[in-house]
This record gives sequence, structure tokens and C-alpha cells, in this order.
Amino acid sequence: MDDDDDIRNMIYLILEGEGYEVSELADGHSVNSTVDDFHPDVILLDVMLGDMDGRDICRELKLAAATEAIPIIMVSASHQQEVLKDGGCRANDYLAKPFDIDVLIQKVGFYAAA
Repeated sequence: MDDDDDIRNMIYLILEGEGYEVSELADGHSVNSTVDDFHPDVILLDVMLGDMDGRDICRELKLAAATEAIPIIMVSASHQQEVLKDGGCRANDYLAKPFDIDVLIQKVGFYAAA
């Protein structure tokens, strides 16, 4: 989930190339229905989604019984990992933009296998 089309498309292509089935969202407005339909093993979630804060979406997903166990990797260019922890969203991991493709693949692989 990222409001930047270029970043979202790049992540999509990278993960699809690694054999993952990928669903993408430009905003958080339909996250619940998409998660219900897609049943993701991992969620990559941008911190700043235009008109929404990814940390709020993360917090909601982690508080819901149906989605609390889904690993969430927060992605951000402007927030440090410590700030994400202070946000109370209980994300499983953090990926800084710009990111190394190998690090992205490693983190997704780790959480998808869990």
C-alpha cells in the first residue's frame, strides 16, 4: 500500500518477479475489504498515504482479531524506526526509502515464511 504509483509499481514488479502473488492499493480506504478478499501473508504499508496515516491503518489491523497476526512492514522515507514504534501501531518491521531491493526481498521472504 503506497500512494506513490512508481514505488508501488516497482514493489509489485519486484515481488511478482520473486514469485509472490501481489495485490496493491494506492490508499487505505479499501484495506479491510482487500485484506478480507486477498488474505495476505505480509502487508507493506507506507507511513504517509496522502490523506491517511499508515500508522493508524496498521494500528487498526493489529487490533482486529482477523488481521492481528498478519505481519506488517512499514515503509517510509521520512520516519525513523523509533518514531514508528512510538506511534503504537505494533508493526513487525520497518523498511526505509529508498530501499535496497535485496533487503525488501529478504524481509518479505522472512515474514511470508513465518
